[in-house]
Amino acid sequence: MKVFITGSKGFVGKLLVSECERRNIEVIGADLPEADICSKAIRELVPNGVDAIIHLAALSSDTNCKNKAYECFNTNVMGTLNLIDIAEKNNAKQFIFASSEWVYDNCTDKEIKHEGSIINVANHISEYALSKLVSENNLRQKYRYGFCPVTILRFGIIYGRRIVGRSAVESIFQSVMNEDIVEVGSLDTGRHFIHLSDIVRGIIFSIGLGGDEIINLNGNKMITLRDIAIVSMDILNKHPKIVEKNSDSKNVRRISSKKAEFLLNWEAKVDLVTGLKSLVGDN
Repeated sequence: MKVFITGSKGFVGKLLVSECERRNIEVIGADLPEADICSKAIRELVPNGVDAIIHLAALSSDTNCKNKAYECFNTNVMGTLNLIDIAEKNNAKQFIFASSEWVYDNCTDKEIKHEGSIINVANHISEYALSKLVSENNLRQKYRYGFCPVTILRFGIIYGRRIVGRSAVESIFQSVMNEDIVEVGSLDTGRHFIHLSDIVRGIIFSIGLGGDEIINLNGNKMITLRDIAIVSMDILNKHPKIVEKNSDSKNVRRISSKKAEFLLNWEAKVDLVTGLKSLVGDN
């Protein structure tokens, strides 16, 4: 089996390449400055008949895209369209697209979002979320015209060992490790945070999937900022003062990954204790 991975040197890409190689999946990787996903020249790197194009490269956070609509859409939408064109010309057998749970709008503590949930674009003010939605729809539209199987993976909030682009999990863990006072908004804010290794397993399990599918990849348990702080203090044996700046700012996103369980035979395996222990030694 042979796959082509964009963003191969990024946070997810590096571990994905390593795990593919461990499973004897041949990898051709592309990352800046080696190749620009917006350039037609990238076609020369994509083998004809490749088993899957796994498209991770993007401006991959709201911070990187906020008030930068041109840069965001040029990379995340036009870059993806370029790769779709290349996939078609080079007879790729599958296109796997890294999307995000942020495409779900109007999330509340009382509703569980799933792949069939209606999304109202008018509710979105995030350039990042909109760019992912547009690319999702471009891929699904192309599939209707005879394009190869399309697998859209909506990633949850990923955490793991990294220095830049940290989620709340790594940020709170590092604050507990290094600070006397740890400030958070609302301790009851929660997400289905997911460890990097679980995301990579989900991507690999999706290789070879047919049809046109949207699949959520999220942690299987709600994790609050309070949970992160308490478990971090226990692991590190540190006891800083936890300051809740705004208890009324609670924000919860409940995203189901049930579809991944039955379609991919996948579920998140890394619990919070194990995941946080994997961060020890990060700087």
